[in-house]
Amino acid sequence: MGELSVKEIMTFDYVRPEIDKGYANQTLCVDLSSAQVTLKPVSEKMKEVFIGGRGFDLWLLWNAVNASTKWNDPENAICIASGPMGGTPAYPGSGKSIVTTISPTTGSVMDSNVGGYFGPYLKYSGFDALELVGKSAGNTVVFIDGVDQNVKIFEFDDLTDDSYALSEILTDYFSGGKKAEVSVVSTGPGAKHSLLGCLNFSWYDAKRKRARYKQAGRGGIGTVFADKGIKAVVARWNQVSLATNNPADKDALKAVARLHSREIVELDPKQNEMAKIGTTHLVPIMNDFDLLPTNNFKYGRHPSAPAIGREVYASLFDPGFDGCWKGCTVACAHGVKDFVPVSGPYKGKKVFVDGPEYETIAGCGSNLGIFDPLTIIEFNFYCDTYGVDTISVGTGMAFVMECFEMGLIDSTHTGGLELFFGNRIDALALLHQMAGGEGFGAIFGQGIRRMKAIFAEQFGADRAIMEDIGMEAKGLEFSEYMTKESLAQQGGYGMALKGPQHDEAWLIFLDMVHNFMPTFEQKAEALHWFPMFRTWFGLCGLCKLPWNDIVPEDNKDTLEPAKVMKHVNWYADYFTAVTGRQAKPEDLITMSEAVYNFQRIFNLRLGYGRRDHDTIPYRSMGPVTVDEYESRSKRYDKQLQETYGVNIDGMDSVGKVAALRKFREAQYEKLKDAVYERRGWTANGIPTLNTVKRLGIDFPEVLSVLEENGVA
Repeated sequence: MGELSVKEIMTFDYVRPEIDKGYANQTLCVDLSSAQVTLKPVSEKMKEVFIGGRGFDLWLLWNAVNASTKWNDPENAICIASGPMGGTPAYPGSGKSIVTTISPTTGSVMDSNVGGYFGPYLKYSGFDALELVGKSAGNTVVFIDGVDQNVKIFEFDDLTDDSYALSEILTDYFSGGKKAEVSVVSTGPGAKHSLLGCLNFSWYDAKRKRARYKQAGRGGIGTVFADKGIKAVVARWNQVSLATNNPADKDALKAVARLHSREIVELDPKQNEMAKIGTTHLVPIMNDFDLLPTNNFKYGRHPSAPAIGREVYASLFDPGFDGCWKGCTVACAHGVKDFVPVSGPYKGKKVFVDGPEYETIAGCGSNLGIFDPLTIIEFNFYCDTYGVDTISVGTGMAFVMECFEMGLIDSTHTGGLELFFGNRIDALALLHQMAGGEGFGAIFGQGIRRMKAIFAEQFGADRAIMEDIGMEAKGLEFSEYMTKESLAQQGGYGMALKGPQHDEAWLIFLDMVHNFMPTFEQKAEALHWFPMFRTWFGLCGLCKLPWNDIVPEDNKDTLEPAKVMKHVNWYADYFTAVTGRQAKPEDLITMSEAVYNFQRIFNLRLGYGRRDHDTIPYRSMGPVTVDEYESRSKRYDKQLQETYGVNIDGMDSVGKVAALRKFREAQYEKLKDAVYERRGWTANGIPTLNTVKRLGIDFPEVLSVLEENGVA
């Protein structure tokens, strides 16, 4: 690319505050419409109630929007924050950012966590959170320079839409030759032409001399970014040490960080080998336990699964350290060097691919009936390049393929594409179409919820069957785990605040394999504790993987092995060491309860957040079709007879499917009752007045929302 044409719109100079116990104590608001910058103070009350990260994001977003705000309204904000522990180089998994906005696919609050350097660099530049509001004319780049202590807004002419190329260009432009000091947030053309846009957060890989990516993928956050006319947001910072966060007790922080890091270095090679193969280790495990989504979540295993498993990717990944934050010993952000795509604009050219991780392998592989690792890598590369979420792309395309095979749509609707399971050529063609907003790709890019309406209204497809097989809830596509045999995980997906994403609760093994929670009350307790503890990571700027993907050798002998309480105690010590706020494990749960309930009420304010919004498609509960039932007929027959007391003599498979459905749907409703009671919610899924008062979120605006919804 030739010399860049750049116009500086404004410069805002500021004095960078010293970080105090993990906080900069101010946030940055950039109004793109007026090209104005505002600093907002962070109060002690804000830190006490919302902690940081996702909590700060939610509070800023709450105050930016109103009850009628839509995703593409100028007042919708994109908020990005790390957290008080974010940016610690010694403690594994301490480089996360959390992004929130009103989602184009759900209409409610979306949160997505992401690695890379941006969140820590933003905080060290002097801001606990960034709030982007308004809309620009386009081609806008916001530069937050913590070194020179200014914020600048630029217009760049003729910048590429290609997210990988864009990050390289802007890293070169803003780094002054010190590329590791810059992190870029961007999206791609797919975000402009679909509702499935993601944000790419860069980190500089000194060994490979390139900017690499992690994604805030869920719910179309990148689409909001593109709609606001933003090309990129860039942060620059130059010094990272244990002292940069100015912890309350540096020695205590060193001690607990050393314990956790040493354990990972010692045990990871004996357990999941995250530092070598990342999350690809999950593929054979999921397949062995009938949990690997195959052909639109119809089946849970496939004989070809080893072709896309850990051994294959171990041989494809470029060896070397792959931590997306400084000093993280999990180091799971692997990539493929010198990959040559066979389609699209990079056809025949060598590229570096960040990933794939398990979700992409399952979503863009087995769930599409594709068991070719190279095709999955190509999907991964182009989704990142186009700025779209691999989970929504994979789950959405699986839905399209089943609709095609069932005859609900045909090649006259798809513009000639033969979208049957396993057709990797036409699947890639559909991805490229979506990125350009062309042909059937423009429909596909609307996501499953809107596709169901379009297929019914324009193509005459059966709406009822699509509701059963369309794997979305709240408007968000399911992440890649089979839940038919785990009622607890059905609840983990259905009652997740933003929609069916596993980062709130992953209970399949505890429930289905180990049967640790046979009663509704035990499931409800798990669906309280685990979402709350997982929420806490997002408040503090932390990754969850060090908590439970590498565990102490004696963990299985503890009272609650699933909670990995040794690590929970370490995290409490870590929080205390950084913030100076004394915390025990139970305090971490209470912190999260406040933010979690606030987000539920936020959704309620926007017209969501009630019992009917926690509905899930029947395929996530049980078999929709006869062949689906018959693929596990022994299991289902036994359940009908022994669990539900049904006499199946003379009953055909159609009758069995209907009988099983009746019981499983009733179970899910009963689970809702138990979970709502445990969380302190009404039978309609709304936090009670006592709950909000106990948690200190009984602000006048919150009480007003509750009153409007019959809770007073």
